[in-house]
Amino acid sequence: MTSTDPLARSAPPPGGARRPGIPAGLARFLPGGGRGAHAGQTPIVPRGAVASRALVLVIAIMGYLACLTVGAVSVVADAAAAWQSDIAREVTIQVRPRDGVDLAAATETAVEIARAMPGVGTVHALTAEETRGLVEPWLGTGVDLEALPVPRLVSVEIVDAERADLAKLATDLTAAVPGASVDDHTAWAARLAGLATSAVLGGLAILALVLAAMALSVVFATRAAIASNRQVIEVLHFVGAEDRFIAAEFGRHFLVVGLKGALAGALAAAATFAVLGLAVSVEGADPTADLFGVATLGPAGYLGVVAIVVVVTILTTATSRLAVQRHLATLA
Repeated sequence: MTSTDPLARSAPPPGGARRPGIPAGLARFLPGGGRGAHAGQTPIVPRGAVASRALVLVIAIMGYLACLTVGAVSVVADAAAAWQSDIAREVTIQVRPRDGVDLAAATETAVEIARAMPGVGTVHALTAEETRGLVEPWLGTGVDLEALPVPRLVSVEIVDAERADLAKLATDLTAAVPGASVDDHTAWAARLAGLATSAVLGGLAILALVLAAMALSVVFATRAAIASNRQVIEVLHFVGAEDRFIAAEFGRHFLVVGLKGALAGALAAAATFAVLGLAVSVEGADPTADLFGVATLGPAGYLGVVAIVVVVTILTTATSRLAVQRHLATLA
């Protein structure tokens, strides 16, 4: 007597070795083909393939370059912020020499006016030796400052920007000291901000190119994997395996590949910045250390490196799945 129970009709054959109508050689590629989902399942894309190892190396290189770019952008941004902070904390008073004016007395008057202003900290008039040191790179050593119209400089530290009134300081100096002027370095700060913005935008453009190149590499590797397993994929497709299952198999494989490569690149980049930071921190190792600071990653830089690992892994997985789905769409 034939059972009318739909569950009985859809029950798998005893043993569950393979699905009805699917060759035994292909059953191992499907979920449930062994002792459970993925337990005895043979992966469609071999994990130890030479192409997979090569792709891990490619992704590691791309990830390394991407992390270096993010780290460099972070270092530049931090340095620019520090420079702008230093510039905002100091203004310079210039006292130009004039006929009939005692330059030393005029400089002392400018110092007294600056010290009397609220929000001002240390006020220091540069000595003749300090001024000579500033002009030596252009005029050479042994410069006679008395024979040249070199202005005297007064460095003014701003400790409270809200209380400091630079406009009033400039007005008082102009009235009391002929030839005096106040330079708040706004022009230099604007140029520095523009330079930092250009560097950040350039780094982001390089990062986009690196990620695009990596995505193309994954597409080519996926197509190579599809070509080497074309018969298996096509048979699985025609016997009823869902496209999302096949795409998920590729995605799972390339997820591992992308994660391995991204982690390797991130660790190499972190080691590179650690070595650079150690080298720059050695006294006298780099004459530009005062200008660029110590080339070490801050918290934002390390977060950027972690973000690159996540982005590279997700991009690798999504790109491979998309490439497989597009190929399977042509088989419909």
